[in-house]
Amino acid sequence: MPLTRMRQAKHTAMRLMISRRMIITVMSTVTIMVTVTIISTTSIAIMTITTAIPMLMTANEPPRPRRRAAPATAGPGMPSVGSNPLPENEAAALYRLMTWLSPSFPVGAFSYSSGIEWAVEAGDISDPSSLEAWLDSMLRVGSGFCDGVFLTQAHRAASSGDDAALSEIAELAGALVPSRERGLETSMQGRAFIDIARAAWNIASLDRLVECCGGIIVYPVAVGIVSAAHRIPLQPTIHAFLHAVTCNWISAAARLVPLGQTDSQRVLARLEQAVTETASRASKASLEELGSATFRADLASMRHEAQYTRLFRS
Repeated sequence: MPLTRMRQAKHTAMRLMISRRMIITVMSTVTIMVTVTIISTTSIAIMTITTAIPMLMTANEPPRPRRRAAPATAGPGMPSVGSNPLPENEAAALYRLMTWLSPSFPVGAFSYSSGIEWAVEAGDISDPSSLEAWLDSMLRVGSGFCDGVFLTQAHRAASSGDDAALSEIAELAGALVPSRERGLETSMQGRAFIDIARAAWNIASLDRLVECCGGIIVYPVAVGIVSAAHRIPLQPTIHAFLHAVTCNWISAAARLVPLGQTDSQRVLARLEQAVTETASRASKASLEELGSATFRADLASMRHEAQYTRLFRS
């Protein structure tokens, strides 16, 4: 055999041996079945396996610990965020407020529209802009402000133990509801709110407060006395309440207009200032400052009673 052929045969044997060893190494390390076609005239197989080994090994390396991100700085008008956890009592108060005033809390809010159904039928509400204007008025000079005042006064009377004042507040709140359907809406939700809060978070002081209110307890008064019984501060309570009411109004309009999810959230975002300002004003107002100027919304709740096609109870 010529010398050149002997060298070629030797090189081919060495390539085959290296190929077998590398295939065995890859299979034992990553337990992946690799099928390799060895071409004796070229070194394609050897190059392919050599390239695959680092890739397979990299994929099986344990994840490296991530670097801690730098603390985010607060934006304009936003408070700085610290890393200290909430005190236990504040965490419990936040948890209960989020539960009581979330859409999943079963007070039946989804079945009421507060007259919005008639406003859509009449053409007063037809798009996001008209909905925003309608709800802005309801918050600032309508039922939103009045309910905020009743919640505030009920919370303060319950917190101070003034049973006589609490009884008068509950009676006045029930008497000032502008229509039969709105009366049904707020009284049914108020009763459901108290019953469910009692069943899940029973507290002895709540029984006395409920007795002071008499037979009918409207929704804002119910939220006021329950939060006071659990010693939840007024300010977060009234903000959460008005936010929940606004969300329910938007949810009803989203099904009636209809509105998309993005448009609904845009309306909610634009009403943030109205909710904040109404909560602040209602928390400082007295019962003598009660008043509403949303005549069209009051008429809507009355005319809804005789509306031919209805999806909602108010």
